[in-house]
Amino acid sequence: MDFHEQRDRALQLMEKAGIDHSTYAPPLMQLLWRCGVKVRPPHFMSFGANALLSGVWFGASWGAVMWIGFWLRQGVGARLAVASACGAGLCFGLFMASYYTRQRKTHGLPSWESLGDLKPPSGLARQRFD
Repeated sequence: MDFHEQRDRALQLMEKAGIDHSTYAPPLMQLLWRCGVKVRPPHFMSFGANALLSGVWFGASWGAVMWIGFWLRQGVGARLAVASACGAGLCFGLFMASYYTRQRKTHGLPSWESLGDLKPPSGLARQRFD
């Protein structure tokens, strides 16, 4: 089973489990998939990978918005701005990794590696993100 089939099977399982689409296929993941990046859906990533991806994305985005919107006019130094963005990214990344880990356990989702052994869920529309 190739990556795209495995990803689609994972998305179908999460839809069938009642997980919200914006949770199992957030905009960042959809963008990465459309760009050809083979990244697992967040529920099937490791805690560390989720923390890193979520934290870096949020820290960089939030830091840029804060720098342009507030800190530049307030005279906040670059070191403080970077440290604040890193702190916010770390907190957000750890929170999101915890959230996805709890969701995976709550809904009894299988491991990424075992998706190829499962019977595909029936009655669900196939979604393509590439």
